[in-house]
Amino acid sequence: MPSRIALLSAGLLAGTLLLPAEPAAAQSADCRPAARVPGAAHQESACLDDLTTTGTLGSGHTVQADWAGLTAQDLPAPGPVPGVQIDGYFPDTSATNTNHGWNHDSQFVLRLPQRWNGGLVISGTPGNRRQYANDRAIADHVLAAGYAFAATDKGNTGPEFFTDGQRPGDAVAEWNHRVTQLAAAAKVTAWRHYGRPPSRTLAAGLSNGGYLVRWQLENRPWLYDGGIDWEGTLWTQRDNLLTFLPTALRAYPAGDEPAILAAGFAPGSQFLWDYHHRVYWDLTQRIYREEFDPGYDGDRVAGIPFCASGTEGCDADYDYARRPAEVHRAVERIALTGRIGKPLITLHGTLDTLLPISRDSDVYARMVAESGRAGLHRYHRIEGGNHTDGLVDQFPGRLRPLAPHFRDAFGELEGWLGGS
Repeated sequence: MPSRIALLSAGLLAGTLLLPAEPAAAQSADCRPAARVPGAAHQESACLDDLTTTGTLGSGHTVQADWAGLTAQDLPAPGPVPGVQIDGYFPDTSATNTNHGWNHDSQFVLRLPQRWNGGLVISGTPGNRRQYANDRAIADHVLAAGYAFAATDKGNTGPEFFTDGQRPGDAVAEWNHRVTQLAAAAKVTAWRHYGRPPSRTLAAGLSNGGYLVRWQLENRPWLYDGGIDWEGTLWTQRDNLLTFLPTALRAYPAGDEPAILAAGFAPGSQFLWDYHHRVYWDLTQRIYREEFDPGYDGDRVAGIPFCASGTEGCDADYDYARRPAEVHRAVERIALTGRIGKPLITLHGTLDTLLPISRDSDVYARMVAESGRAGLHRYHRIEGGNHTDGLVDQFPGRLRPLAPHFRDAFGELEGWLGGS
């Protein structure tokens, strides 16, 4: 599966992007029947009065748990956007995604508004969430602007995503393949549905989804016209979350504030540390370390939660730099280079306390510049922004939501590319 990524991607592109459009199906007064999604093993379609979360919550065409906590409660919702929704999955052998009772990974959602502006937005999910995770943060806005929208679960989900694949790094490598697969298939589906190919295709995502935008624009730029990277996760052999989260796990219980700040966490973010220690730092370190370095803790699966420093195999003592070469090779397989091939806007909050800005997007912006691609990159540092907008409601008046800045950046990208 992931070991055949290059061949699968090439085959998909050759076998779908060159397909002619199917004859347009007869259109009813309200809704055009859905076209087939190339390569899908299963799909179901529905004509909906509203493709946004306001409507899909009522019709059962989203799963709120997928996107809970990612946006602030007062994020404005658009008006109804009628159209067609296609849910389905591509062939896969893993079964971490339980949406629809399918128990099948590589699930996707594709939304095709009646009033189409010719554009298409492709997205992979943040964290290890399922295919509807971007519905509130991204899909609502782009659908209201007239874009078709497609999202994938990345081929594996949940806190045990690392069980997918045969060798370290396979699960994350599959993420990149699944976004490529969906982008190619969604382009053809839109062409068949509307009778003309998309005039513009954009990639957009947050956190792990932002990483996917970066990777796609570096490695598959011909599929896209541009992208928005909302605090994407940085993966390189040298710089990644395995290099700073262990310090936070050691230093926070010991009350060693200088060590946490020295690890890259922003001054002024201290009020967020307890929450992130309880909710994010420990779990994130253990599951991603297990993905790339399963041998560190012997036969254990993703270590010992909240172990004390000094415990054998404790992730608080993990030293990525000293790990064997095969660990670094596993990371190198999915590493970013900064060599983007299409326009990219990055936005990142200065109080991000999961992926500190100094250890993530500041580094990526330098990588892009050092690769000679600075003219293709715009970088917005959002003062007071955190990793998830849901914490804006938990800490009123202390954090700035990033979703409004994403919406501004989306309009900026449209203007950069030559209008909406």
